[in-house]
Amino acid sequence: MIPVSSFNNQRVALFGLGGSGLATAQALAMGGAEVVAWDDNPASVEKAKAQNINCIDLRNADWSDLAALVLAPGVPLTHPAPHWTVALAHENDVPIIGDVELFQRALKASGTNAKLIAITGTNGKSTTTALTAHMLKTAGLYVQMGGNIGTAVLLLDPPKDNMVNVVECSSYQFDLAPGLSPDVGMLLNLTPDHLDRHGTMENYAEVKSRLVAKSQQAIISTDDTYCHQIIDQLTGKTQVQQISTRNPVSRGFWADTGRITKCDADGQTSLANLKTALALPGNHNAQNALAACAACVAVGLDADDIQRIPKLPMRMRLRPHFPVLTKSIGYWAALQSLAGLSLWRPYLAISRRLISLVKPHRISLAL
Repeated sequence: MIPVSSFNNQRVALFGLGGSGLATAQALAMGGAEVVAWDDNPASVEKAKAQNINCIDLRNADWSDLAALVLAPGVPLTHPAPHWTVALAHENDVPIIGDVELFQRALKASGTNAKLIAITGTNGKSTTTALTAHMLKTAGLYVQMGGNIGTAVLLLDPPKDNMVNVVECSSYQFDLAPGLSPDVGMLLNLTPDHLDRHGTMENYAEVKSRLVAKSQQAIISTDDTYCHQIIDQLTGKTQVQQISTRNPVSRGFWADTGRITKCDADGQTSLANLKTALALPGNHNAQNALAACAACVAVGLDADDIQRIPKLPMRMRLRPHFPVLTKSIGYWAALQSLAGLSLWRPYLAISRRLISLVKPHRISLAL
């Protein structure tokens, strides 16, 4: 766990006592903060009390002496309406932040050269995060992985010299992280999603753009309109590496007939062969591999380092009757993954029709 000392000897409110909320409360307390926590779910409050977390109904708290409200990512910030804790924080001029913001502050305060690679996008975040962490670790770097992919960021080990933190971030998380400024920020793609949270596609894209806008190095796909607009906005302001599975790029990486190629002022350098080096079927996974290779180069690996990395573990494999994905994913992403396996293409039209009738939020294909 990472002790968060940025609120040492200060009183902090925390709302949302799920897994990351409990970890955040403990990290703040370890760093010397006085934490007052609450949740709308009585069972979550009781669980927190059992872990010696100070719980009081924040409706009854004295907001005048609170240094911050630390909000769980899933709690409504603006849409469809601000949560009641958000309204109270605004009324009392209390800053609202989340665990990723606390992680960034702890990283900066650590006095180490530990790096942060932060990865976002509508689809492919988890795959790209896992690929990037695997490639860096296999290349011999000191790597830990967390965030939206599984381990809460404050449950990671404290920063150390030469450490690389590979973190998957959702728009919910860096909506609460105004100070997030990763060494490498990655935006994979943008399609309509979470509009109940952000209101409009334009708002959603603007929130996503914050990650790369404050990055020391930005890796952004050119393959959709919104990402392309963000690249245009950042030109001359941020160092941007473009990635594309469709067209060559002047500065960045692209997938050409199954090969990942780095493009810069010195020409083109082949980095990997998707058909033999990476067990990743489908065009969408070519983008994930492109992004992972770009991140590796951004933290110091060269073509020789990448070409020496062993074959990556498969994200999916076939059982006798159905392909198996390694995690729960959005239903359209699931169909996109199945499209990478030619065996299942004849069934996609039927699958799309069935899913459109059922409209599940997420589907999980068992391991």
